[in-house]
Amino acid sequence: MRQSLSETIDRRTAALAWAGLALTVLAAAYPVVDRATTGLLADHVRAGYPAYGTAEVDAAVTAYVAILAVVGVLGVVGWLLTLRAARTDARWGRWLAAGLLVAGAGVALAGLTVVDTSGDVGLAPALAWLLVLPCLPGLAVVALLWRRPS
Repeated sequence: MRQSLSETIDRRTAALAWAGLALTVLAAAYPVVDRATTGLLADHVRAGYPAYGTAEVDAAVTAYVAILAVVGVLGVVGWLLTLRAARTDARWGRWLAAGLLVAGAGVALAGLTVVDTSGDVGLAPALAWLLVLPCLPGLAVVALLWRRPS
């Protein structure tokens, strides 16, 4: 008989993992929504490169949105793999979660700190901070998985 997710991993771990997944979806979807609404990313590119015309700004925004979408899809896959590994109580699940946390934190740190040719950070700070959000439940999930008996 197959056990349910709540039977094999505690509810806190599962809830935190689902929260991390939701925050990852939010961080991946916001740049798409921003492009259609507030234009925060376009304004950031325009401020860094005042000589850019509309076509160049649109190309830069498209590149950023595509990159962030790929990062988001990889993050969602990572959360789903972590949930599956935790549910099946796989020993490698804690290593997977820790590795994915390091990768996610690295991406978030890069978004916050990498400077482009304009001398400013390449990614709009508000979008970069959104990349940090899934790392918070990720840290808690890793801690809870490592506290479980092996």
